[in-house]
Amino acid sequence: MNIEQFYTLFLQSNKVTIDSRKIGKNDIFFAFSGDNFNAATLAEKAIDEGALAVIVEQKHFENEAKNIFYVPSTLEFLQQLAIHHRNQLQIPIIGLTGSNGKTTTKELIHAVLSEKFNVQYTFGNLNNHIGVPLTLLSIKPEHEMAVIEMGANHQKEIELLSKIAKPNYGYITNFGKAHLEGFGGFEGVIKGKSELYDYLKTHGQTILINENDPIQIEKTENYSPTITFGKETSDYNFETFSEEHFVGLVYQNEKAVSKLTGEYNFTNLCAAASLGLHFGIDLDKIKHAIENYTPTNMRSQVVKKDGKTLVLDTYNANPSSMTASLHNFITFEGSKTIIIGDMLELGEESEKEHQNILNLAQNLGFDEIFTVGKNFKSINSSETSFENTAELTEYLKSNKIQSENVLLKGSRGIALEKAIDFI
Repeated sequence: MNIEQFYTLFLQSNKVTIDSRKIGKNDIFFAFSGDNFNAATLAEKAIDEGALAVIVEQKHFENEAKNIFYVPSTLEFLQQLAIHHRNQLQIPIIGLTGSNGKTTTKELIHAVLSEKFNVQYTFGNLNNHIGVPLTLLSIKPEHEMAVIEMGANHQKEIELLSKIAKPNYGYITNFGKAHLEGFGGFEGVIKGKSELYDYLKTHGQTILINENDPIQIEKTENYSPTITFGKETSDYNFETFSEEHFVGLVYQNEKAVSKLTGEYNFTNLCAAASLGLHFGIDLDKIKHAIENYTPTNMRSQVVKKDGKTLVLDTYNANPSSMTASLHNFITFEGSKTIIIGDMLELGEESEKEHQNILNLAQNLGFDEIFTVGKNFKSINSSETSFENTAELTEYLKSNKIQSENVLLKGSRGIALEKAIDFI
């Protein structure tokens, strides 16, 4: 089966999926196989239930009469189909990566651009070598632009994703201490994330630059075309302000306050507003988008519960984002308790970085400090140090937190959100 032939069938489909539970009528199902499963065994069932076609990578499951097609690699065929589809698209595609804030920034960019355009964007966290192709293949004729989030935890990943997505515009939110183990240290993070810049430069595409970030300035020096924000001499210059716990921006004397907490979200707002202005969206509509975007994804999310203010940031954690969260949370008025979970994928730097965060938390003077995870447990002998979230929840059942404000911050694997019901 070649891509050009199959593309005709793809254009007749409703969607592409790799999840057998989500196959709908007229869908294309890519039957991935792994160590413990082989979705190709579901190929016939998928067709019988209305799938338009199934792609399998074991020859004996092939049945072309039923539109079950064999390819040597379902992953490579998915990626090649996405590239072929991308080559047909005549719309702007914005590529986005970074150590911290990329999902929130993606959501904000989508909210702002959607004030004027029909925008497709990465759903949830589909930002890897499978998710990016699936997002591209979800772009329909009615879409006028797309925002593609690209995640990575080692070298050459962003290079691959850039070659698949072929962005016309690109933005790196920041370079932080995330996935140090896979990237080989902080310099490796800079090199790996900058693969997006390498693609954009090679193909003469536009780079969005935060001119308050010295690494972004260094990596894009003497390059054009660009869109810049952050300084008086930038294309767009914003001022920051806050109301209660929430961060906002000011542009041309117009204020827009978000529902996001943390000064670190200011640059995320600036990036979205800059792209909105670049694409000719009225300032009042940008304001509307920023003020109405409501985070629901455990990222800088503020919720009220039983008279307490909870800050939920449990989807990701690394030394850079953890430091920013703690500095932000200490500014809240009233008593403050933090529940911080392990930061994963730090490799040889893990013990040092966890100790740095624990020291910072103690020096800032929070009313209570809870730590969760084996890394924190190894350096924290207090009675409020737990090996996992299950131990924490058992403790909270009989030891109620009294503070008015509670921060939950940790890596996805720690699942701190499971403790919310017990706070």
